[in-house]
Amino acid sequence: VQLQASGGGLVQPGGSLSLSCAASGRTFSQSGMAWFRQAPGKEREFVGGIRWIGSTAYADSVKGRFTISRDNAENTVYLQMNSLKPEDTAVYYCAASRKGTISYDPKGYDFWGQGTLVTVSS
Repeated sequence: VQLQASGGGLVQPGGSLSLSCAASGRTFSQSGMAWFRQAPGKEREFVGGIRWIGSTAYADSVKGRFTISRDNAENTVYLQMNSLKPEDTAVYYCAASRKGTISYDPKGYDFWGQGTLVTVSS
């Protein structure tokens, strides 16, 4: 599975941004998908995930502001980010788990995209 993340950019605080992660391969619909982020000098952290059955989970820091979704017909997972804050600034990575589940630990994923930079600043 190859993952290609896109959609990052510069946005003002309070603004919105939508990230996409396009996946190759025929097993996408059975994969657990997640978004992680990594700010300079910090460890990679879980943002949100969606299991193969469609249920989701989010980090407390983004609950109510971010929404993860998937389109199995398009082999794509999305992250809609609203009410963005400067502390959301990071490189965002998408990840895939062949098991179909999601994990808060990066070690729970088999494939990673290249990352897309999100900068929240005025």
